[in-house]
Amino acid sequence: MESAFSIVAEPNRRAILSLLAASERSVSEIEHQLRMPQPSVSKHLRVLRDAGFVEARVDAQRRVYRIRPEPLMEVDAWLTPFRRFWSNHVDALERHLDRLEQASAKHEPPKHEPPKHEPPKHESPKREPPKQEKKR
Repeated sequence: MESAFSIVAEPNRRAILSLLAASERSVSEIEHQLRMPQPSVSKHLRVLRDAGFVEARVDAQRRVYRIRPEPLMEVDAWLTPFRRFWSNHVDALERHLDRLEQASAKHEPPKHEPPKHEPPKHESPKREPPKQEKKR
């Protein structure tokens, strides 16, 4: 059996997993969303199903697929020691977004950015159409 990493290394399978992470979908919905031919979608779903990443249920004439999180735990466990590299950055981003939200709630520009001023717009003088002489 392939490892979780080799399963998710394939871009089409990652795209299918991303769709299924949002909600369960039928094969035809996946085809439509990803603009992939049905045989390709079915092939990738079979690999994902055999590896335990997805499961299917029958709904009338169609199969509806949903994600199974257990195989992703292998990927998550592998990433654990690396989280320290980005967690500080994510925390800093969260603090920054909180400051922006608070400033926006007070209707004040954020303290780290100067207020943006637009240059005055100069209107061109209005011209009246030329007067036509009346013919007699």
